[in-house]
Amino acid sequence: MNKHANIFVRFFLLSLFTFSFSTTTFAQEERTSIAHVGLIYPLSTNGKNAGQYTNKFSLHAIAGLSKAETGVAISGIALLVKDSVRGVQISGVSNVILNSADGVQIAGVANVVRHDAKGVQIAGFMNFGEEAGAVQVAGFSNLTSKSVKGLQLSGFLNKTENVNTQISGFMNIAKNVKGIQLAGLINIADSSDYPIGILNFVKNGEKSISLTTDETATLMASFRSGGRVLYGILGLGYNLKSDNKSLYGIEAGLGAHIPVSNKFRINTEVVSQTLSDFKSGIYYKNSLRILPAFKLTPQLEIFGGPNLNYVDYSKGKGDGLVKRYLWKDAGGGDLEGLYIGFNAGVHFIL
Repeated sequence: MNKHANIFVRFFLLSLFTFSFSTTTFAQEERTSIAHVGLIYPLSTNGKNAGQYTNKFSLHAIAGLSKAETGVAISGIALLVKDSVRGVQISGVSNVILNSADGVQIAGVANVVRHDAKGVQIAGFMNFGEEAGAVQVAGFSNLTSKSVKGLQLSGFLNKTENVNTQISGFMNIAKNVKGIQLAGLINIADSSDYPIGILNFVKNGEKSISLTTDETATLMASFRSGGRVLYGILGLGYNLKSDNKSLYGIEAGLGAHIPVSNKFRINTEVVSQTLSDFKSGIYYKNSLRILPAFKLTPQLEIFGGPNLNYVDYSKGKGDGLVKRYLWKDAGGGDLEGLYIGFNAGVHFIL
């Protein structure tokens, strides 16, 4: 190839590169649309360039693609936004936003926001993102990798790092919780003063094994776990007073520490207890306990105090456990009653 041919080839290749670069740059220029209507990409008014448009209103029968949304976007199945959104996005299955969101996202299954979502997210199954704003509501779980400024509400699981309030049907997981953690069973956190759950594993909180007895001579071994204020109770036991049959017990409840001094505090508890021989009939007792407690050592605490009890049991399952009632009704075969008793024991603080 001679010198002139080499120059021509180099010029051609340079021109082709320049043309390709220019075309790409032009294709990625900012484009706006007042309304974007379609069936599914690219069958829409913005066509194959839909991913380059910022829309004020979008309506798609199946699925829509855009660069950004600034008003209302509605889709029968899914919305995919390559950048950010403001306003309201509603889809039958999922909203997927690759940058940030400010407004309301409602999806039948999932909302996925890659970075922060400043407004409200409502999903039938899951909300997922880096950070969230005021409210996350999901039928199954809310998962954010950093923080939630407001409320996480789900049917099963909430997980984040920093949060104001978490409410779930089964479990909450966080690092720092400013407000309440309410779970059907388990709360996990580094810092949470107000966990409401049966099991609470709080790094700066308190866990203890308790041995207790009450006016019915029911011995209980219980696990108490929670934060500096609220805690949960779960226990197993055996009744020593029943004459007829062996009665095994289980209890669950919630409590609160009321500090008075370094070594003295008052523990208030609301507990439900069940006694049964695993045959016919059950003995139910709901108690409100006021328990002054004194620390003998940092790991050992003794406590005892009165409780107000409501019982409801089948004939033969609780006869003779309590003799004096403030009120009782034996109509219909079962006995209902209200009486004052006591609870006392020792905490081994872990």
